[in-house]
Amino acid sequence: MPLCPHDKQLLDESASGFDCPACGRHFGSQPLCPECGEALKVLKACGAVDYFCKTHGMVSRSRAIVS
Repeated sequence: MPLCPHDKQLLDESASGFDCPACGRHFGSQPLCPECGEALKVLKACGAVDYFCKTHGMVSRSRAIVS
């Protein structure tokens, strides 16, 4: 999961987006590339979640941006 832009805690995925367990903020469901701001493709396999940018390749969950 991506990190909260406010307190850098891992976000929990919910049906309507992402929630920060530390500060209680809610974020949209689309993580963005930290380099270009484009929407990232979410890749899920065997319980792992990864992100892919068509311009910059793989993006770690700790670098993904949520808005």
